[in-house]
Amino acid sequence: MSDTVIFAISLGVTALGLLISWGLYRRRGAASGLRGAAWSLVPLAAAMTGVTGFLADLAFSPARWAGVAVAGLAVVLYLTSGAMLSRRAGGGGRVVRRGGASAGAATAPTGRAVEKARPAGTDPEMAEIEEILRNRGIS
Repeated sequence: MSDTVIFAISLGVTALGLLISWGLYRRRGAASGLRGAAWSLVPLAAAMTGVTGFLADLAFSPARWAGVAVAGLAVVLYLTSGAMLSRRAGGGGRVVRRGGASAGAATAPTGRAVEKARPAGTDPEMAEIEEILRNRGIS
């Protein structure tokens, strides 16, 4: 498409959007009207910067679509290699066993077990801390 046709279409879409934005301003207030005006100016800005011409060429050019597909393949390969490298380096996470407990980590006592184990009149936080320390072998 020629630049003149693209500019005329973008100008028409912008004018229609500004007209709708005026209606939004009257019905819903200044914030809605300004937001509509901002979105209405995007097609005109795209035409003036050449983005619209690029998109029109992209839509009708198989060679450009092939380029987009190659770029997408590059992104997929890059992300896949990152996942493979993180698995090889250990992943930074813990290995989870079937029972839900992590490898190398002792299971923490439940709240009810701590309440049953503590004598009456003691601080519940201290009792829980003492229970955790006992489970870890620290007295």
